[in-house]
Amino acid sequence: MGRTKVISIANQKGGVGKTTTTVNLAACLASNGQRVLLIDVDSQANATSGLGLEKEEGASAYQPLLGHGSLSDKIKPTAYQRLDLIPSEVDLCGAEIELAQQERHLHRFREALNPILESGRYDVVLIDCPPSLAVITLNAFCAADYLLVPLQCEYYALEGVAMLTRVMNQLKEGGANAELQLLGVVMTMFDGRTRLSHQVVDEVRGFFGDKVFETVIPRTTRLAEAPSHGKPIIAYDPYSAGAAAYEILAQEVAERLSLRSDPTQALPASPEKPGLEAGSSEEVGSPSQGRVMDEDLAAG
Repeated sequence: MGRTKVISIANQKGGVGKTTTTVNLAACLASNGQRVLLIDVDSQANATSGLGLEKEEGASAYQPLLGHGSLSDKIKPTAYQRLDLIPSEVDLCGAEIELAQQERHLHRFREALNPILESGRYDVVLIDCPPSLAVITLNAFCAADYLLVPLQCEYYALEGVAMLTRVMNQLKEGGANAELQLLGVVMTMFDGRTRLSHQVVDEVRGFFGDKVFETVIPRTTRLAEAPSHGKPIIAYDPYSAGAAAYEILAQEVAERLSLRSDPTQALPASPEKPGLEAGSSEEVGSPSQGRVMDEDLAAG
């Protein structure tokens, strides 16, 4: 059994599909047999509600980050096999100020997380970061082995990412986390009907090269609906284009991390799954940008 891999999922720009990617990647990795812990440190707690759990005072990583109590005690099971959660709460935003006043304030997350990592209980830990580069996000970077960056397919996609990668390099060069690596960039909210989406993917690939995942996440109605039902997309609509995209992304992530998937644990294949008819609102394509699943937003 290999060492637990820790991935921080971050972009200081909000609305880029960060939490959607965290929740659905966690669910797909778990469905492929990986033991996954999702840690929600975004005070909006959208990853928490996206997995069907209620916000609960005192349930978050807040106190363990300040050195009070054990992070392990905050772990909660979800409705999905092999997927656990440390939820968030609104009060977590107060940790930003308190953490900054602590000794070794950039390493509090790693110190709290170490007992979980040493237990070998999980194959992968995913951290849903706040949409900022403040103290909690920097802690998450220092606790992580890898950084995964979701980028929306829009005109200003690259704006701000240079700062994020600069911060990552500063943490590495300054010794705060010399091992931190960019796992990859995932393009989200792709609309294959627009020239802009294709241009943005080309531009990002030109900038990041093979660090950009082949899988491109579509902008779909079903993906947008799933969080309001407290379900990842593979539970809400397992045969949708969004579910297919995140399942393939999970395979790419597993390959980059050298994780072994267990096909006997995965969601069942669907011989009864209806094929997509010509002119269907869902289309599975493979344009020059990579694997893209595109869904017509006009469909309900």
